[in-house]
Amino acid sequence: MKRNDLTHFELEREGEKLVLKKNIDSEALAGLLAGYRAQAPVAAPAPAARAASVDHESGTPVATPAAGPSDCLTIKSPMVGTFYRASGPGTDVFVKVGDYVEAETTVCIIEAMKVMNEIKAEVAGRITRIATEDATPVSYGQVLFEVKP
Repeated sequence: MKRNDLTHFELEREGEKLVLKKNIDSEALAGLLAGYRAQAPVAAPAPAARAASVDHESGTPVATPAAGPSDCLTIKSPMVGTFYRASGPGTDVFVKVGDYVEAETTVCIIEAMKVMNEIKAEVAGRITRIATEDATPVSYGQVLFEVKP
């Protein structure tokens, strides 16, 4: 893998599958990030029930209503992949709770099949909640952020 600069290899033959993966270094990750853009996330009204969350900057709990109508929009994952709040290790996060975003503001990256996809807000407003932990898998349609218009 090192000799051929591979980070992922899969071989399937006669019903058996072999998968080899190695960690990608931060320089290679930065190179992959350059120039990649994602399809647009979906903005929709937030569900009535919300779980308690944590301020990702300070680590302190943030009170959220257990039930009731919400006037926030949500930014949802447009794909299955791994959610990243920053472009690479040791770099600043794209957005924090309290930041104001425009429709074209990059809010995160979702890695899918070794491609880094920049996710745009597609809505304007203030980030009120980050609903997903950094470097965790996300599903299609999963809420990533809540935004108050």
